[in-house]
Amino acid sequence: MDRQNSESAASSARQDITTNTIVSLNSRQTKRRMTQHYLLILVNQNIDENTKDCRDTLAQLRAVVNDLNVCTTPEGCIDLLSEMSEGKAFVIVSGYVGQQLVPEIHSMHVVDAIYIFCGNKARHEPWAKDWPKIRGVFTSIKPICESLKKVAHECDHDWIPMSVVPKQAMAGGATGLDQDNLDQLPPSYMYSVIFKDIILEIDDDDAKSLKTLEIYCREQNIPETEINELKRKYHQKSPIWWYTCEMFLYGMLNRGLRSLDMEAMSKLGFFIRSLHLQLQQLYQEQSANFQKPFTVYRGQELRQQDFQNLIDSKGGLLSFNNFLSTSMYSQIAASFVQRALNRNPDIVGVIFIMKIDPSKISTSITPFAMIDEHSALPQEQEILFTMHAVFRIGEIKQTVENSRLWEVQLTITDESDPQLAGLTDCIKQEVGGSTGWHRMGKLMLKVGHFDQAEELYNELLENSSNDTDRAHIYHQLGWLKNDQGQYQAAVTFCEKSLEIKRKTLPEDDVSLADTYGNIGIVYKNMGEYLKALEYYEKSLKIKEISLPPTHPDLAASYGNIGIVYDNMGEYSKALEFYEKSLKI
Repeated sequence: MDRQNSESAASSARQDITTNTIVSLNSRQTKRRMTQHYLLILVNQNIDENTKDCRDTLAQLRAVVNDLNVCTTPEGCIDLLSEMSEGKAFVIVSGYVGQQLVPEIHSMHVVDAIYIFCGNKARHEPWAKDWPKIRGVFTSIKPICESLKKVAHECDHDWIPMSVVPKQAMAGGATGLDQDNLDQLPPSYMYSVIFKDIILEIDDDDAKSLKTLEIYCREQNIPETEINELKRKYHQKSPIWWYTCEMFLYGMLNRGLRSLDMEAMSKLGFFIRSLHLQLQQLYQEQSANFQKPFTVYRGQELRQQDFQNLIDSKGGLLSFNNFLSTSMYSQIAASFVQRALNRNPDIVGVIFIMKIDPSKISTSITPFAMIDEHSALPQEQEILFTMHAVFRIGEIKQTVENSRLWEVQLTITDESDPQLAGLTDCIKQEVGGSTGWHRMGKLMLKVGHFDQAEELYNELLENSSNDTDRAHIYHQLGWLKNDQGQYQAAVTFCEKSLEIKRKTLPEDDVSLADTYGNIGIVYKNMGEYLKALEYYEKSLKIKEISLPPTHPDLAASYGNIGIVYDNMGEYSKALEFYEKSLKI
């Protein structure tokens, strides 16, 4: 759209597409989750949604960044940026308003790029040069969109989710970790371990999964053109091609893994598995090229806090919890991170120098391949690793050329390493479950991520196909609500689980005893001791029939009943049950 009129004309091109895709700060609604980890803010006070010029402009912008927000005042923009705890924001503003707004927002860590969109380029270029985050002064929308594509790609590159495991958390290694060591592990690392298991378990129908993803994308307001292209051409292109093309999949996957968006992760599971399997296949085809150890490089910007965490964890592990793109050329990594340093004074630039010895890893667990011939955006000598590639952190040193640029030595490892295998086995034992998704739910409850756990269990419930699964999910939702202190909701979910189990299991099945016992715990937490006692006694009756007399579950039941009598002031009865528990 050519901008040859006045600056006021430039400022009128805003709004529409649909009222769901543009959010005005004057009447801000409950915001949908970010499909990507960045959003675009258009600041303009003269919005005219009825003009074709405006609609065309917004359509072009939204085709690049799905999450498009319109602010009618500079204050609205500042408020929106202040609400962001993470992620990146790109801001488009007119020259006149920009002179007032840029000094207010430039230092905000979430602001990554600013565009001045006006009708008089010569007037605004001189002051714009003083602000490094301003990407330029523009009189038409097309070059802004071209720049936004590049900036969004850079953000996707840097936003890969990572986990750092301190060296002390690995004490015990192959011989097993104690609980204190396990508690030091970052939840994101444990999630990554379990999610990789989930992906390898998936045996989905691609056609059904693709349809489910299509519905989800529409709910997230992904552009219809991109959804239709995915639907029409999914089987014509390889998973690597889809992963590397400039569409929503890459950003959605990155954001889902970083923020533990269970809905997005479950919808994308079939695609992640396909990508992993293609890397396995390509590695087999290219194995002759990887007979000897070699080095790859990755340039990345890190927040000061994340970089300090890396320094503090020297000798520990660094896990990349998404697929990992690297280059055989150090110059490519260095040039990428140098551009980031030039525009943002608040970040640290890191060049990861990764030593790869194929003989030290299992390529079925950690496959990698050169993807130049399969990528939608070929880059010479690009090597892609599967998700949850794990490295030992070696030397970390400052470069001579730039005090904000550091080199970090990494050496690849995986479950072929006995110490790492011990760590992985310990995580899996701690959060046992019949499937990977159920292990994920248990882990979320364990670390207190209740919102994500509830989202996951609701997703599993929607897709469950048998009574056993549904009973288990209701049971877990009951525990979740109990841990949140929402006791009445907890009782409701546990009773739903009990209802299913009583229809499908014998009356003396020990699984019924567990559910009766859990309902008793909830009533005890509510202070309804007679109700608690009723359910504890039902649980105990089944356990006395089904379990040997010295089973620890019997001791737990006796102890629970003792606590209830204790709370009721019936101390002699409490003592009787405490003694029974103690004998076991």
